[in-house]
Amino acid sequence: MSYKYNKKLIPNAQSLRKEMTKEENKLWYKFLKDIPLTVNRQKVIGNYIVDFYCAANKTVIELDGSQHYEEDYEISDIKRDEYLKGLGITVLRYSNREINQNFVNVCNDILKHFNLL
Repeated sequence: MSYKYNKKLIPNAQSLRKEMTKEENKLWYKFLKDIPLTVNRQKVIGNYIVDFYCAANKTVIELDGSQHYEEDYEISDIKRDEYLKGLGITVLRYSNREINQNFVNVCNDILKHFNLL
């Protein structure tokens, strides 16, 4: 399914794709790019750019750095998650710390949500 998106965000999404965080790179290159489902990086959905999106099972994966635990970011994340859930999209959130310290568990959790385990 294709969603409406803000075309003005495409250059920003392309830039984010080229400049992924260390944790985004790790999840992409060591796991997501090799699973048997198509996963898009820095996908524009509505007025948001999500870290990773799998259309086959309508799932967004977000990696949260420390700034996401500040009040303004938390409120913004709640609004974003509600919008995505309103489109029937499941949002999976993992902290950068989880990527760095519990990578196998994160990957297994994603596989479970993707019905690949």
